[in-house]
Amino acid sequence: MKAAAKTPRRPAVKKPSNPSLKDPVGVYCRVRPLSRPDQECCIEVINETTVQIHPPDGYRIFRNGEYRETQYSFKEVFGTLVVQKELFDVVAKPLVEDLIRGKNGLLFTYGVTGSGKTHTMTGSPGDGGLLPRCLDMIFNSIGPFQAKRFVFKLDDKNGVDVQCEVDALLERQKRDAMPVPKTPSGKRQIDPEFADMINVQDHCKVEEVDEDNVYSVFVSYIEIYNNYIYDLLEEAPFEPIKPKWNNCNTPVRNGDFIPPQSKILREDQNHNMYVTGCTEVEVKSTEEAFEVFWRGQKKRRIANTQLNRESSRSHSVFIIKLAQAPLDADGDNVLQEKEQITLSQLSLVDLAGSERTNRTKAEGNRLREAGNINQSLMTLRTCIEVLRENQMYGTNKMVPYRDSKLTHLFKNYFDGEGKVRMIVCVNPKAEDYEESLQVMRFAEMTQEVEVARPVDRPLCGLTPGRRFRNQAFREELSRKLEMRGGPINGETEEQSVSEMFLQNFPPLPSCELLDVNDDQTLPKLIEVLEKRHKLRQMLSEEFAKNVLAFKTMLQDFDSSIVSKENYIQGKLSEKEKTIAGQKMELERLEKKIKTLEYKIEILEKTATIYEEDKRNLQQELESKSQKLQRQASDKRRLEARLQGMVAETTMKWEKECERRVAAKQLEMQNKLWVKDEKLKQLKAIVTEPKNEKPERPSRERDREKPVQRSVSPSPAPNAPPVRLRHRRSRSAGERWVDHKPPSNLPTETVMQPHVPHAITVAAASEKALAKCDKYMLTHQELASDGEIETKLIKGDVFKTRGGGQAVQFTEIETLKQESPTGRKRRSSPSNPDPPEGAADSEWTDVETRCSVAVEMRAGSALGPGYQHHAQPKRRKP
Repeated sequence: MKAAAKTPRRPAVKKPSNPSLKDPVGVYCRVRPLSRPDQECCIEVINETTVQIHPPDGYRIFRNGEYRETQYSFKEVFGTLVVQKELFDVVAKPLVEDLIRGKNGLLFTYGVTGSGKTHTMTGSPGDGGLLPRCLDMIFNSIGPFQAKRFVFKLDDKNGVDVQCEVDALLERQKRDAMPVPKTPSGKRQIDPEFADMINVQDHCKVEEVDEDNVYSVFVSYIEIYNNYIYDLLEEAPFEPIKPKWNNCNTPVRNGDFIPPQSKILREDQNHNMYVTGCTEVEVKSTEEAFEVFWRGQKKRRIANTQLNRESSRSHSVFIIKLAQAPLDADGDNVLQEKEQITLSQLSLVDLAGSERTNRTKAEGNRLREAGNINQSLMTLRTCIEVLRENQMYGTNKMVPYRDSKLTHLFKNYFDGEGKVRMIVCVNPKAEDYEESLQVMRFAEMTQEVEVARPVDRPLCGLTPGRRFRNQAFREELSRKLEMRGGPINGETEEQSVSEMFLQNFPPLPSCELLDVNDDQTLPKLIEVLEKRHKLRQMLSEEFAKNVLAFKTMLQDFDSSIVSKENYIQGKLSEKEKTIAGQKMELERLEKKIKTLEYKIEILEKTATIYEEDKRNLQQELESKSQKLQRQASDKRRLEARLQGMVAETTMKWEKECERRVAAKQLEMQNKLWVKDEKLKQLKAIVTEPKNEKPERPSRERDREKPVQRSVSPSPAPNAPPVRLRHRRSRSAGERWVDHKPPSNLPTETVMQPHVPHAITVAAASEKALAKCDKYMLTHQELASDGEIETKLIKGDVFKTRGGGQAVQFTEIETLKQESPTGRKRRSSPSNPDPPEGAADSEWTDVETRCSVAVEMRAGSALGPGYQHHAQPKRRKP
């Protein structure tokens, strides 16, 4: 045997409902005992809330040996040994308590044909079912507080009114004058077979009953047959009728009774469904109510089928309505205001059993009845499924209540306010396995539907305990009257009052005359009578005065009452208008509240979904954060290892670089010394040529020696113009790139830089660099004294590994032009003041050594690093 498995369900979404507003449908399961001990059982009670169903042996063989047990959970499960009282205390008693507190309720039995639904609802002789026990509990609770008959009167719109005592008395007299309805045989039908059903000796009642209210119970009994509603309490006439003809042209006779007419459903002003024209009987005891029920039960349609000897072919609905209204402030009469009347109802429904026609072998009318029963039960199941889906998943599908009269009648219970309880009756025999399986699934799904919790009845605002205070007052008044010789055995109160007045008169003396000569008795009697006469006259006068004063007071009181009535009527009309406006405002606000509640439910559902997504994302984020932390720790360990390796490698390269830099510095110093010597020789040739060879100074002395300025002699006044000549380049024979930007200006001096075999360009290009091995850039800028300063930046061109050309700058020559009138040269012994008519300009070569070789590729070098400033026009001396 395999392990028991739970029913597979759809993934449930947590419904964000407020538990104080809605309650789930209460579903209970009852297992009937087997009819024979040798029958195979397929249902087993596991515990108080779980029942297990397993396929029978033949079903396993037919299904290729598949064997799986399934468990279903309900609010409570009742086994085969449960008694009717225990079932009533758990299921129906809370509904009766809510009925007396002014709340609605629905209780229906559901199951396969022959599963014990009618027995559960009606009971058997000596063991009453739920219906008689509900009636007994109601009348045990409200028995001392019932109103007289016809004080409450139901209207045709599912409402109730309160009649005055006179109208109620006339109604009672009319009822008493009516003949008792009889059967065609002339005798009243009595059912002693079921007389024991109403003899419930439990004496169960509701503890907290409002004793300042008066109550009245009305019952009605209907059936839904072939999707038509019929009144089972309607009195059919007994006169014979003409035969009707069906579609086959054959007469259809119904005996001596006119067939009942089907009723229609309507909706009242409170959006509750009711049957129009349904007979509602006011009952005052359990016996009377159950007699009415049994009178309708005899008209219910039943038939003999292969599954059940007395199978119900219709759904029966027994409705108990309880009307209640508070007493007035004196605790004597019922308040006439309709707003203070509370009407609640409890519907006890015995559904017809679902069945399969291949098992019942039904034909004709039985087949049509079975089809209508199954169709209505299928509609009920569809409505429950749509309600469940709308509540659990936030959808807004239309519930098909109108597809069946059964579901249309129950609409106000599922959409309105009221508790709903369902008893699932199952037969454990193996032949009903498949039907019981479908019933179990539907019943377990019904538990997930929530119904609005009924609201509490509003208080009337009067002082509690009015009834008992009125009774105590009457008892005390009767006791006082008896003590004062009050009315006994039907005497009126006026007689007792007159006797009290007579006791105030002086007593009469003895009137017996014993002697003829007695002259004292008569005078005494005459004296007493005169006193009594005077007292009577005085009382009469006082009474007349009191009557006159009372009449005057009554007239004044009447006039004041008329004026007050007019004033009150005016105020009442104003108040009624105000109340009408407030009612309209309340209706508008109620509609708005319902809309907002619906929106709140949708937002709560959305918030729940978002919270679930948030939790999932947080979990995913935490897992990814942990993964990232692990990766970061691994990365830190790897970085630590790499840093150790890099530090070791860096130390090695630093040492190697220091060694290479030292060698390179030594090499550069040697090259720099050679270039210094060449430069000195060139300066000596250009400026002050001498025949003797200069002494080779040391490197330190040459650095400390000041630069000698050479002043060219000024030409004579009548001398011919001097012919401009170019400076001779130190590197004649080499191929140069002479880079002169477009902003370059000629200085027009004697000393002009001239490079033979040079390619003059305005912008550096890779093509020109590829043909030469030297590079010279002419750069001009404005000096601090306002003259033009020209710099010749020179370098070597060499090829790079990538196939391009690079320039490494080696030296800078500076050519500076000074005006003789701009400033005077500082005189010194070695440099005397120049004579008048000296040369217009003098050239000073300042050599600047580049400490860092700049390496740039051709095409991208020389551009951004060197900006050529626009030169001002040369100022003439």
